[in-house]
Amino acid sequence: MLLTTLTLVLNVLFQRKTTFYVTQGRAIRQLIVLYHSLEDLIAENDRRYEFRSSVDSTAEQDRLQRGYVECSWVLPWIHGNLGDIEHDDSEDMLKKLKKGADAARSDDTSSLKELVAAWVNQDFRPSPLIKPNDKLLRGFSSDTCGKLLCPAEWDWSNDSVKSGIRNRTSEYIVSKNSWPLFVYENYQVNVNNLEEGFLKSKLLILAFKAVFTSPSSAREAEGDGDGADILENNRRTRRKSEQTKVKTCVRFALSSVSSWRAVDGDFDYEAFWNNIVDYFEDVPGPVTRRKVETLLEWWTRKIFGTNHRDDLTPEVVSRMSVNALAEQRKKLEDAAFDSE
Repeated sequence: MLLTTLTLVLNVLFQRKTTFYVTQGRAIRQLIVLYHSLEDLIAENDRRYEFRSSVDSTAEQDRLQRGYVECSWVLPWIHGNLGDIEHDDSEDMLKKLKKGADAARSDDTSSLKELVAAWVNQDFRPSPLIKPNDKLLRGFSSDTCGKLLCPAEWDWSNDSVKSGIRNRTSEYIVSKNSWPLFVYENYQVNVNNLEEGFLKSKLLILAFKAVFTSPSSAREAEGDGDGADILENNRRTRRKSEQTKVKTCVRFALSSVSSWRAVDGDFDYEAFWNNIVDYFEDVPGPVTRRKVETLLEWWTRKIFGTNHRDDLTPEVVSRMSVNALAEQRKKLEDAAFDSE
């Protein structure tokens, strides 16, 4: 009897630990890294710890280290666990975290596959309409999806551009070296100022809301958010990995690729991800840093709105109805006391 009870308890504890790791792992692909494994992040952090200040690093290694720092912020318990548990337990933990991470990415891409189709149909009215569960008629075979995926430096309405892209000629190679039109506000680009409207498109706003707030909140992209939980949400929106994940997944949803992969023809999704991360992280100076900060502030306002708590000075609050009512009640009591 005792052995049976002990076995049941151990099974329950094991299941709880498994559930915890899998659940926590869902944050990895959403908030930390979309492609790299946790093992890669940990290995790079260990390398830097071993060599300390004398370590040299490549751009890719810098990305891994930033990923580890973000991981330690999102999953603050992981650093301590890695140092406290045995090697086999550590491998088991990482395996369960990966399971949760990949499941979250699969859920998000599946959801956006249908939602992006609905948004494109609503805004562009293509003929035929984009089917929510079928990707065969997406990508460059679709005039609408093709326009949104077209590199910003080319004009999709030009028949030679359209034909060159569809036939994959050497003059029109669609690769990670071009920003697709769907990342620009109103899907229009100023080739003389490529930062104008960059990363401000309606599709990106709707996708971010669908993944990081709720699908129901993705019904509207105009105007600002409602200001709910603005302090915490401001921190959330400023995580560059959330921004980058959405842009990569929208690109995948518009494409004709049926399953998640790192490369689609000449287009490298992982390199595209890195380009967006580098835009936020690898700035050449204070002027461009301020532009990035301004963009993140714009995203915070668009997704979560603003609040005016700092404007509620004691003088302003004293004239508001809660304090006014309290003052009236006090005066009522004072008047009753004086009359006695």
